[in-house]
Amino acid sequence: MEEKVVLVGQEVPDFEMETYDPSTGKFGKFSLADAKKENKWTILFFYPADFTFVCPTELADLAEKYEELKKLGAEVVSVSTDTKFVHLAWQKDEKLLANVKYPMGADPTGKISRMFGVYDCNTGLALRGTFIINPEGKLVSSEVNFYNVGRNADELVRKMKANAYLMSHPDEACPAKWEPGKKTLKPSEELVGQVYEALQG
Repeated sequence: MEEKVVLVGQEVPDFEMETYDPSTGKFGKFSLADAKKENKWTILFFYPADFTFVCPTELADLAEKYEELKKLGAEVVSVSTDTKFVHLAWQKDEKLLANVKYPMGADPTGKISRMFGVYDCNTGLALRGTFIINPEGKLVSSEVNFYNVGRNADELVRKMKANAYLMSHPDEACPAKWEPGKKTLKPSEELVGQVYEALQG
């Protein structure tokens, strides 16, 4: 039976996966249930494979934003269908990954990749998918790219800031390119057709 893909707005079923943690040099595990208990956001950063070409550039870019994402209350886990042993070898070999401190999740059966709809049955690899899960376990953001286009961690940080803000301001909405301190919108009958005026005021 094919597993159901989790869509934005839906509750993510609890899952666990083995990890390699470069900050300690140890193997461990990531548990969504534990993240929820600790009231943490979870960012899953799927990528095709270790020892490839675009992937280390993405993971290095993400590493630069890891501390900022942690300060927003998020745990970041990069995920591929490689094993934790391959993660360890790659992180030690590839100089671009020298600053990676977030856990590297292993999904060798593709179970977690299938759950988020990024598993490619033809290759056994995961597409480039970024998913933000709020502390209640709801999927609030989803981005999927094909193999040949790398992502920008700046935009991930911006989306994380917006989602964190909206968690405590649920009656508001963040317009395009919103950054903390900028105007938000309060959807109502009065706002219909008057968004320009609302943003100027």
